[in-house]
Amino acid sequence: MIAAVKNAEHPGRAAKRLAAARVAQRQRPASAGEERMGRNSVRVIGGVWRGRRIEFPDVPGLRPTPDRVRETLFNWLQHSLANARCLDLFAGSGALGLEALSRGASEAVFVEQAVPAARALQEQIQRFGAASRARLAAMGARRFLTSGGQAFDLVFLDPPFGQNALPEIVALVAAGNWVKPGGLIYLECEKAAGAPALPESWELLKSKSAGEVGYHLARANAATHGQ
Repeated sequence: MIAAVKNAEHPGRAAKRLAAARVAQRQRPASAGEERMGRNSVRVIGGVWRGRRIEFPDVPGLRPTPDRVRETLFNWLQHSLANARCLDLFAGSGALGLEALSRGASEAVFVEQAVPAARALQEQIQRFGAASRARLAAMGARRFLTSGGQAFDLVFLDPPFGQNALPEIVALVAAGNWVKPGGLIYLECEKAAGAPALPESWELLKSKSAGEVGYHLARANAATHGQ
């Protein structure tokens, strides 16, 4: 009995030791796997999938639109999403198209040529139960735009930075009449590049920047569309 009392730890010291262990656990550096999971995911900001996580792999040039920019963009689009057909041309993680579907778009076509990203996006579509409203085109943007198809109410143009891809892509989208008259086009590029040059049939509606990102919203004018 006496030996047992001598070996027992004082309750106050035990509590301090437990508190110190908890602090050490919180301060422990994240493992490589934990860092990768955090770095390679974004969350849906609004709509029926609000808070759901979108996961994506490490792919060169894959750079999801920042949360702050997406929030502003979808505030701009809040009255234009119901039953809209959307094209997410450089889909990557699919964050833009999935956000649109979450907020009431009727259909989204995702174009992505990187095999790991396309595979992850297809799995994400299945996890969200969105297969009936989402289609994945596993090909490059230029190939898609020269393949012909129906025009969209909303087109997202967010190519990888550092390639100066927007001028050519904008020209292909306009020449192919991929946007319905009165439809909207979202354009994202480096802030230093300024607002992108637009076809005469497009009207710039909004233009902002956040950090190194410049983002813009344009409309295809019904009066000059297709001329």
